[in-house]
Amino acid sequence: MPRKPAAPAPPPVTADAGRAPFLAALGETVRMLRARRGLTRKALAREAGVSERHLANLEGGVGNPSILVLRQVALALHCELTDLIGDAAPRSAERTLIRDLLARRSERELSLARLALARLFGAPTTAARRTDRIALIGLRGAGKSSLGAMLADRLGWPFVELSREVVRLAGCGIPEIHALYGPSAYRRYERRALEEAIAAHAQAVIATPGGLVAEAATFNVLLDQCFTVWLQAAPEEHMNRVIAQGDFRPMSGNVEAMEDLKRILAGRSAFYAKADLAIDTSGSTLADSFNALWTGVAAARRPRSAVTRLTRRA
Repeated sequence: MPRKPAAPAPPPVTADAGRAPFLAALGETVRMLRARRGLTRKALAREAGVSERHLANLEGGVGNPSILVLRQVALALHCELTDLIGDAAPRSAERTLIRDLLARRSERELSLARLALARLFGAPTTAARRTDRIALIGLRGAGKSSLGAMLADRLGWPFVELSREVVRLAGCGIPEIHALYGPSAYRRYERRALEEAIAAHAQAVIATPGGLVAEAATFNVLLDQCFTVWLQAAPEEHMNRVIAQGDFRPMSGNVEAMEDLKRILAGRSAFYAKADLAIDTSGSTLADSFNALWTGVAAARRPRSAVTRLTRRA
């Protein structure tokens, strides 16, 4: 049966196409923040250490301000650089006040705040419901497909590989999605695949792509609706397992593949660590890793007042 062709992608946007609106919005943001602080243009220029004419051009949406000039202006306005070039957050008093409440908080405090907001605005999800969907996260080569299929078989639940669902939705392979439509389109397919899997299965084991955690909105859905398990391994084991499966792409034309892999793992580890359960499969057989996974999942599914964070080493 022929695959359904992917929807045509919108025409590419050139760099110059959005330049004027972007600069105009940037200038308006600077004017608004300056007015909020009650500063004249001359006073802001002096505080930022830039010429008044340069600041006038910036507020007028013309010229080409450097990142260093924008940083100086942001410091003078007592705001973040992202407030100047980001979305409409600085225009909202509530966002500004909430951001200040979260400033300088510890990771533990920020985690509590995120969970409170998820309970306030997300769909009500009990711990019992979350453990009816087990989602495996981690880098390629962690064993998500093998261990996920084994866990689903033991539980008698469907096994869903989100990567395959993305391919089904797009009507073409993942490399083609990236080549034709770009990474943003891939992330949209990924989010849709996850939402459809959750809607279709009250109970399931879900193997997720390694980069899903990089998209905050999608990862929030996963954390809210699923009991998440981080399958860990040493970077060398990740690489060796992928190559052992016959996939030499990680090494192809890239002599720094291992360093790249370590950087990816370092960049994602803080997000993977949000999982309910961590299983370290380094140096373990598939059977030993599955036993550790099953022990952790079974303990989490036992009736109790609250699901606590667990850590197991295979």
